[in-house]
Amino acid sequence: MKLFSGLFLLIFMVSCQYFDKEVPDEKELLEQELKKINWEEVDEFPSVLQCDTIKDTEIKRQCFFDYLAQTIQERIGIDTLRFEYPEIDTINVKITVNPDSSIQFETQYPNDSIALADKTKIDSILTSRLSDFPKVEPAIKRGVKVKTQFVLPVIIKIEK
Repeated sequence: MKLFSGLFLLIFMVSCQYFDKEVPDEKELLEQELKKINWEEVDEFPSVLQCDTIKDTEIKRQCFFDYLAQTIQERIGIDTLRFEYPEIDTINVKITVNPDSSIQFETQYPNDSIALADKTKIDSILTSRLSDFPKVEPAIKRGVKVKTQFVLPVIIKIEK
């Protein structure tokens, strides 16, 4: 019986070492995870209702950009800008989609290409015409809605 108790005690003490594992440091794990994340890309691109049914990510992304460009072109009144600013054929619009689905538009101009008064007028046209833009679902990164920004060229002069 003593032999059995001694053997049991020896096995019990040796087996405890198998359960004694080192717990990794919380900060180290966080740093490793943050290094793994590609902050330049999102898991799911922003989307609009018309593109939600598309499964292929590249086609869905292209659908989203096409929808934005077409909607902006329709809303800003291409004729207004075409006649008032015949020298402008394309404007670049910086679009920000926030996590709360709000959307902001900002016109991007090449340096010294347009006078300040004209920039202000173009910006006011853009702001007024795009104020009630349709809802855009924000991008998703690791299950969390995130802010995204991109520049979209909007063609004003359409050659026929």
